[in-house]
Amino acid sequence: MSANTSRQPTGDSDLSSGPGPAAPSADGTPGPAEGATKVIDGSGRSAHRFWSSRRIPAALAALLSAAAVGFLLYDVVAVRAGRNAMRWRRRLAEELATRPLDDVWMIVGAAVAMALGLWLFLLAVTPGLRRLLPMRRPTGIPGTEDVRAGLDRRAAALVLRDRAMQVPGVQSAQVDVGRRKVKARARAHFRDLEEVRSDLDAELGEAVTSLGLARQPTLAVRVRRPKKG
Repeated sequence: MSANTSRQPTGDSDLSSGPGPAAPSADGTPGPAEGATKVIDGSGRSAHRFWSSRRIPAALAALLSAAAVGFLLYDVVAVRAGRNAMRWRRRLAEELATRPLDDVWMIVGAAVAMALGLWLFLLAVTPGLRRLLPMRRPTGIPGTEDVRAGLDRRAAALVLRDRAMQVPGVQSAQVDVGRRKVKARARAHFRDLEEVRSDLDAELGEAVTSLGLARQPTLAVRVRRPKKG
């Protein structure tokens, strides 16, 4: 998720800092790089991502399965009652019995079934909700052990962009917030680029720490001059 804003133009140069530690906050909370390898909340427990309920895929899979099983069961009961099997089932049985395994339609059917099964498996074992970043759980407050909070990545990007715009010399800024990394790109229309980058590092490092995320992302800042118009 990203956010960007701007002010006005001049020259043309570039200065960037690779991923590195963000400045620690005033209370000594570690900066982003220090906590980037662990997903630990304030209580010392692992902070897991939020799971999506995935109602639409689950409902579609359930409806299609119920329809297919019901249709097949009806035909089986009809055959047991003395009627002929439906034409589609006789045709399907004949095709499966006579077609070789290397037939194009057999391969296509197997590939489709495998892709559908893999998709359903991935939906079952992955959390989803990538736009939500888990936050640290509160500590020292009775009754909050099971409280979980998440921060939308777009909202986090807006907060960091606004903080970047407070740095003197920054004309425009764009911030992309990922689950493990925050990328900030800014254009400075006055002041030395190194000074602006250093101030941005400090400002955004403090802002990232103040977001209270369970996994502190690393911070990468890039500063350049706006293009001449």
